[in-house]
Amino acid sequence: MKTKEEGKTDREKKGVTRRRFLATGIAMAAGTGLALNLSRGEAEAAARKLPVKWDEEIDVAVVGSGFAGLAAAAEAAGKGAKTVVLEKMPTYGGNSIINGGVYASWDDEYHLRQKLGLGEDSPKQHLEDTLKGGDYYNIPELVKNLTENASQALNWMIDEGGCKIREAVTRAGGHSAYRTHTVVEGVGRGFTEPLRKIGEKRGVKIRLNNKLTWIWRKDTEGPVLGVEVETPKGKRNIKVKKALIMASGGFSRDIKMRQAFNPSIVPEYNSTNQPGATGETVRYAQAIGADALQLAFIQLYPFAEPETGILDNPAVYPFNGVGYGLVYVDKNGKRFVNELERRDVCSMAQIKLGLKPTYSIFNEEMVVKMGGTMEEIKQGIAKGRFIKADSIDELAQKLKIPAEPLKETIATHNKYLKDGKDPDFNKPITKVMIPLEKGPFYGIAQWPAVHHCMGGVRINAKAQVIDIWGKVIPKLYAAGEFTGGVHGSNRLGSNAIPDCVVHGRIAGTNAAAEKA
Repeated sequence: MKTKEEGKTDREKKGVTRRRFLATGIAMAAGTGLALNLSRGEAEAAARKLPVKWDEEIDVAVVGSGFAGLAAAAEAAGKGAKTVVLEKMPTYGGNSIINGGVYASWDDEYHLRQKLGLGEDSPKQHLEDTLKGGDYYNIPELVKNLTENASQALNWMIDEGGCKIREAVTRAGGHSAYRTHTVVEGVGRGFTEPLRKIGEKRGVKIRLNNKLTWIWRKDTEGPVLGVEVETPKGKRNIKVKKALIMASGGFSRDIKMRQAFNPSIVPEYNSTNQPGATGETVRYAQAIGADALQLAFIQLYPFAEPETGILDNPAVYPFNGVGYGLVYVDKNGKRFVNELERRDVCSMAQIKLGLKPTYSIFNEEMVVKMGGTMEEIKQGIAKGRFIKADSIDELAQKLKIPAEPLKETIATHNKYLKDGKDPDFNKPITKVMIPLEKGPFYGIAQWPAVHHCMGGVRINAKAQVIDIWGKVIPKLYAAGEFTGGVHGSNRLGSNAIPDCVVHGRIAGTNAAAEKA
């Protein structure tokens, strides 16, 4: 028989156990200023004593009120759990409510792709595109969750929440099929409002100005016990009887955290994100033992407004239009990239030019096909975002780019569409792409801005958070941009919402099933 000492692992003999990690590893990380990038208060994790009493008890608490948090809360409440959503900002929705409102799914309940004659697609093809688009850094089981459940989640929002999608499907950069749907509102609230309504009908309460300041866990062997929240009336400690779900998004607005993990994302870059997209909640999760991965993978959105970095409705047109023949040109009127390339490729192609901004060129014939509306065009013109012209010559003049090179570029691209080949950039040509022959023509300026964090806390296929030893942290779930591993090194556009909604639903369902 082995002695107690002989039965210990090498780590245990050296005194490195999961239990001791909280007391030593965190303090060491904070002391050196490395690893977890913790503040002084966070470094006291091991020394912080559990609340003597709880101010409140709840079945399920959800941190974050975007796509993932709202979907998680709705499902948890639907399974009978008393559920609250804690949102640190004064309004609900986070980045989601200002998102572009585009959703990748191989099918929808109206079967629009099939009706519009836009070719074949399948969950398997969507999975393969997503893995390839992330350079195979993705965790396959998480991608499978997304692609196999995206259509069901979309139909759920349509049927239960009254979500409405436009009668158009487009092909986005990095995708091999026409699978991107757009909500009628043309912005993320077209999904957040249906999700909020589903939750409201099921009894979900959203608490604004409630900022997470700590996650309570006795040690790294035990379950999550609750949260400390800063409210307008002071700090409160809330006990979670069933589970805590983290859905607080990424850290695109957290310049220090961006610099810590990816110094190439320089502070001078604008961001599409709202001010609350900071990374303290990721650090709180790490402080109680959660593993994190791929935090250096930070995406730029190639088509943001050049001066402010905002992702307004016009900024979605360069994304949605490429499947129908929209062209990207530089300040010299020349194409510089395959328009159907992934976002990271398009962003770097612009940055390498060193000439800000670049432009998207399209015509009126493309607008409705790509999921746009003439009312949006009218509003964009009024705001100075869309530039309208009756000829390419006039458009070049208004955009202040040379007319002859632009006319030559457009004529050459038109020929490529008719020939079915793009020898310059090898763009896949499809039969629905429209030559830029008939006006009116439109141009819009664009430039990359920090947009999405592919990295985050590690989860399994059940949306359970995993610790640094590969073990499940009991009663802790996560979904959406707060997590890592779904998208790999690069997220394909329109994959964010299905990721958030699908994994939010999984997290909510499983959290509600926990024993109180």
